[in-house]
Amino acid sequence: MTAESGGGAFVLIYILSVILLALPIMCAEILIGKRGKQNPVNTLRTLSTEASYYTRDESDSSLNRTVKVKKQFENNDLFTNWELVGWMGIAAGVLILSFYSVIAGWTLSYIIKSISGSFVLITAAGSTAKFETFISDPEKLILWHTLFMILTCYIVSKGIKSGIERAIKFLIPGLFILLIGLAVYGSTLSGFSDAMSYLFVADFNKVNNTVILSAMSMAFFSLSIGMGSLMVYGSYLPEDTSIFQVSSAVAFFDTFVAILAGIIIFPIVFTYDLDPNSAGPGLIFQTLPIAFGAMDFGTIIATLFFILLFFAAITSSISLIEPAITFVIEKFSLSRVYATNILGIFTWTLGILTVLSFNELSSFKIFGMTIFDNIDYLTSKIMLPLGGLLMALFAGFIMKRAIVISELNSNIVLANIWFILLKILSPILLIIIFISGII
Repeated sequence: MTAESGGGAFVLIYILSVILLALPIMCAEILIGKRGKQNPVNTLRTLSTEASYYTRDESDSSLNRTVKVKKQFENNDLFTNWELVGWMGIAAGVLILSFYSVIAGWTLSYIIKSISGSFVLITAAGSTAKFETFISDPEKLILWHTLFMILTCYIVSKGIKSGIERAIKFLIPGLFILLIGLAVYGSTLSGFSDAMSYLFVADFNKVNNTVILSAMSMAFFSLSIGMGSLMVYGSYLPEDTSIFQVSSAVAFFDTFVAILAGIIIFPIVFTYDLDPNSAGPGLIFQTLPIAFGAMDFGTIIATLFFILLFFAAITSSISLIEPAITFVIEKFSLSRVYATNILGIFTWTLGILTVLSFNELSSFKIFGMTIFDNIDYLTSKIMLPLGGLLMALFAGFIMKRAIVISELNSNIVLANIWFILLKILSPILLIIIFISGII
């Protein structure tokens, strides 16, 4: 996204978007999960019912005194059907994973390509041809898509403690070690200073509505807001947890990792006179292999780089499918293994449509876009912003203020600032993103 949107200007707007847009809504989603302690659908149903009741003083003649009586609002429409937001979040996670798994599977293939030395002295034409040959082969894409889904489902099937936490304890430190090691390597390259200028010097002439909206959308997508995963993880938090501290830590390290990735990628791009504006997968799977093939120890660097991408992808995929699995387990009283197998197979099957979008069905267009592009558009431009907006409104206007403040476990000044952002600024920005996505 930085490459496509003007470098440092995008980075600055992205960081502001994280602070002003994504972080307040992230806190809201975690808070909703912490209060509800269930899957996203049941949590929103339970909390909307809780919000629909109030207490008032009534005279009790039998006791000859005034008592507190619990009443439900006469007009209850405002508190109904909020569980649909949970349904939408679960659906968004499954849809995203269906294509995410396909793209993430490419990293596995490129790890093997790197180890085998297939990038050594590769030309621009050769790199492009290798990539296009790869994505035009549906059997190979299905193979790597399948392998990645199996790995994801295996980890998730083991549960929170034995599966997800154990995997994260290995993968996240491994991710940071690789990131820091490759960033140190990037700092030794001749293009490092140009890369730092590109990343951290904002050229506001490049700022336009597209750059601003891209930065806001990316901040939202990067923190997994609006798909229920934060709600599920929030449900496991201890009662005395400070939601502001947890959310700030996640947002900080997520942004830190993204910037480290830029410090790794762009020195390579500028050192070897490559095009920093290569869009999307082109930069990763076509442009960078040219540099890896030309540099000393390129085979090792390339292998570490694609392992890093795999680590980042597998940790994200776990979060994408966990809300759906939690819902199926609680709704149908199934074992985690059985629920994971059912949803894994369903998601894998949906992913075949993305695979075919790159080859056999590449000419099949709906609204001028491939099936993959349509799923990406539906989730990132419509479902996630809309889900985030509704969660912000739910925490800001539907839940009782006293309950929200209690769950935040923070001082009142910080809570009041958060309320202002959540109830005014964040919804306005989200509405802008949502409208821009559908027109």
